[in-house]
Amino acid sequence: MNNWRDDYDAWHDQFPVDAGADTPWHDLVRERLVLERDIAGKRVLEIGCGRGGFACWLAGLPRPPLRLAGADFSPAAVQRARAFARERGVRGVQWEVEDIQRIGHPDGTFDTVISCETIEHVPDPPRAVREMARVLKSGGRLLLTTPNYLGSMGLYRIYARLRGRRYTEEGQPINQVTMLPRTIAWVKRAGLEVSAIDGVGHYLPIPGRAPIRLRSWDGARSFTRWLALHSLVEATKL
Repeated sequence: MNNWRDDYDAWHDQFPVDAGADTPWHDLVRERLVLERDIAGKRVLEIGCGRGGFACWLAGLPRPPLRLAGADFSPAAVQRARAFARERGVRGVQWEVEDIQRIGHPDGTFDTVISCETIEHVPDPPRAVREMARVLKSGGRLLLTTPNYLGSMGLYRIYARLRGRRYTEEGQPINQVTMLPRTIAWVKRAGLEVSAIDGVGHYLPIPGRAPIRLRSWDGARSFTRWLALHSLVEATKL
């Protein structure tokens, strides 16, 4: 595990802070916060916060959380996040180094747990989901995004494997195969009740080139979400 931490420190050092927090998965989470209920006055954990862009966005809301923890497995990422928040004058984030498979908070600590594109990069994704469920209070909400390899990018992973190439997400050390039905099953087994699913991002993979995004497919999300690469599961702790 120490080697993985070193690997993820090195990986994070390659990229800038996601200052805009405008990725497809962050947009999916924003929609759930806007369309339903916000996080004002609540205790919130973003686990797998990376270099801190989205946690800083949460802290900068007009009605921010009562308590906001931004946590990541990589000390280098947390250090970058802390420095970014200081540079931007963002206050109210408690930055932590945490393993999503062994979260160092007591049971029932948080009203809301947010995890974006993280469980696919750990050795035991179901355990990570159980840990997030554990630290939620009764009635608390999980907003979880993961890649969904049921669609064309899953076929591309198979193609790469058959060609003898290791598929990675921008070179990350651990790259689990996650699919929306599988993610939903992990969430339910953790004792959570799924309240919503969503997904965007349909791509035409081309060997040797960047995939082409088929944005028109996002227009019928009630049907196409099951094949979209960027998936979201919202669930509540009973």
